[in-house]
Amino acid sequence: MAKRETRRLSLLLAPMIIIMGAVIGWPLIQTVLLSLTDSDLMNLTKPAFVGLTNFTKALKNQGYLDSLKVSSLFALVVVLSEMVLGTSVALLLNEPFKGRSLVRGLLILPWAVPTTVNAMMWRLIYNPEYGALNSLLFQLGIIDQYVSWIGTADKALYSVMFADIWKNFSLVAMIALAALQTLPESQIEAATIDGANGWQRFRFITLPHLIPSLQVALVLRIIETVKVFDIIYVMTRGGPANKTRSASIFVYQEAFTNSRMGSGAAYAIIMVCLIMILIAFYLKGLSKKE
Repeated sequence: MAKRETRRLSLLLAPMIIIMGAVIGWPLIQTVLLSLTDSDLMNLTKPAFVGLTNFTKALKNQGYLDSLKVSSLFALVVVLSEMVLGTSVALLLNEPFKGRSLVRGLLILPWAVPTTVNAMMWRLIYNPEYGALNSLLFQLGIIDQYVSWIGTADKALYSVMFADIWKNFSLVAMIALAALQTLPESQIEAATIDGANGWQRFRFITLPHLIPSLQVALVLRIIETVKVFDIIYVMTRGGPANKTRSASIFVYQEAFTNSRMGSGAAYAIIMVCLIMILIAFYLKGLSKKE
């Protein structure tokens, strides 16, 4: 019976495995093979096999290393902010108040906005001449002259970070809110009767209940932010002075702008390996906890 059940499950999973192999596996293999050559779009001759040369050059390329730092900083700030903000909003929306259903419905709107649309919207908000942010801060007396938020090197990256946080914190909030709906009210009531204050109830009851769901949100957001491309590309194209050039944008520029497909593929493979390492650490930590 066990063998029959295993065979039945294998047959059910076979279509998904075949599709994933065709959509993900085959392009990945092609990218690996391409990274081992000196393929150049400007040179239509047959590419030569260069082995790991592209990878060794990548590890010595200061521009690529700087782009990895940008991606790492972006992921760290954005993910931490989204986790804290999203969890806080979920806790607020879990409390009864008038109009809660409407607010919960509005919560999904930022996340539902396409990333490109969100990036264009924030470009308009940050505009140094007629942007809404400058106008608001100027009228409140916080600034005495309009600021170029995405045009100056020291502000551009953090301005893009804020735009990404605004869009995606609601995803974390929705995941956390869904988890809060399954928290037995009897546990909170029992803790209250025993004399536990609000912080103690959150620390010992609510937070442990939220952690499994927040771990899922954490992994999803880390993967997305490490390979961030679209919101930065639309808002700043990686500028000014490459201060917002993420690793994904560097790969794009190397492969398509500079036409060096071989080295671009090598940079992309390094990024894939880094993401796999992050996932491996997560799975290892999760298995230890279990």
